[in-house]
Formats: sequence, C-alpha cells, structure tokens
Amino acid sequence: MAKKIGVILSGCGVKDGAEIHEAVCAMLALDRAGAEIVCLAPNKDQADVVNHVTGAPQGEKRNVLVEAARIARGQIRDVATVKASDLDRAIVPGGFGAAKNLCTFASDGPDCKVDPGVQKLLRDLHAAKKPIGALCIAPALVAAIFGKDVKPELTIGTDEGTAKALEKMGAKHVKTPVTDIVVDRKNKIATTACYMLATRISEVAAGAEKVVKAVLEMA
Repeated sequence: MAKKIGVILSGCGVKDGAEIHEAVCAMLALDRAGAEIVCLAPNKDQADVVNHVTGAPQGEKRNVLVEAARIARGQIRDVATVKASDLDRAIVPGGFGAAKNLCTFASDGPDCKVDPGVQKLLRDLHAAKKPIGALCIAPALVAAIFGKDVKPELTIGTDEGTAKALEKMGAKHVKTPVTDIVVDRKNKIATTACYMLATRISEVAAGAEKVVKAVLEMA
C-alpha cells in the first residue's frame, strides 16, 4: 500500500506563501516514489499579500487554503481536519508563507507562534514516530514546535542569523551546502536549505529529492 504523505502548503508564491518550485519538486519526488500525496493548508487569511513582480504589499486579503489549492490543483484539505492517523509522513516546503502563515517566525523570530492546526498535526505525527521533512525556511517551524522539547538537528544552509534564531528556540543547527541534507534519525526529521542557498531550480530539486528519500526510508 502506498504511503500517504501530507504536504503542508502555506499559500502560493515565495513572498507570501509556499515556494512553488520547492513544493512541486517535493511532490514530483513523492509521486515518482509511488507515494500518495495529501496536500494540506490552514484555512485562514494570509499574513499579507505581496506583488511578486514589484515585491510591494498589495493591501488585500487572500485565504491560505484557497491560494495553496492552486498548487494542489484543487485537491487540498484543511490541515485542522487531518489527523496523524490519516498520514504516514509529512513534508513542509518553504517560502515566506512557512514563516508568515504556518508560524510567525518572519515577524517574531524565536518568539514566534505556530498555527494551531499545523502544530497539532506535526506534534501528533512526531509522537507517533512518523517522519517529517522540511525545506528552506520551514525548519524554523520545526524548531518552533519541537526545539524546547527534543532539540532537533536541522539545517537552513549557512545563514548565521537564521541559524542563531533556530538555536535560540532549542534546535541544533548544522551548516550545509545547498544540496546537502541533515537527517536527525532520533527525531525522524530531515531538512535541507533549498532556496535559502539555491540559485537554480535544479539545486532545489536535488535537496528536495534527498529529503523525500530520507523521509520515505525512515522506519
């Protein structure tokens, strides 16, 4: 039976939602591995809406779930309605949405708060010893949820400021090149830098594929 992998999206677009390249590369790797993809997102307003041409705030409201449905081709579930027993694993792509909509790391740093539905699902998956993967800035979300309790080993690449913030939350940061990953086997968590360091989509794909492989192989 195919493993059911939750892909937790945070909107659509790097500046205010899920990073599309990271989401698609991860989903492609999952599909090629024969996994069943279950896309999820919080059903709430985005923290902000950004014009991706100019980088300027748009001053409008958009719903995280509705926007993430663009990536999921409409096949998406409200994360708050999904139980850990519904899934075998989870992957969280990056993009600023992971740090704005899944948690408030973008504005609050180490003092950030996590979306309740996302926090409950990931905590329950971890408690059930089901692996979790996180790409780009999404390891900040993992640090916010698990840092104080289990001190997970993570990477966001080489950015010192972000690494220090993750460590302040209790995580152990490991510097890595763009396509390398860190696998915390004790906590069943795999992470990679993706666009925290990448300059081309092939680098994103290489890291995402390694994380997917690690998450699928961890017992």
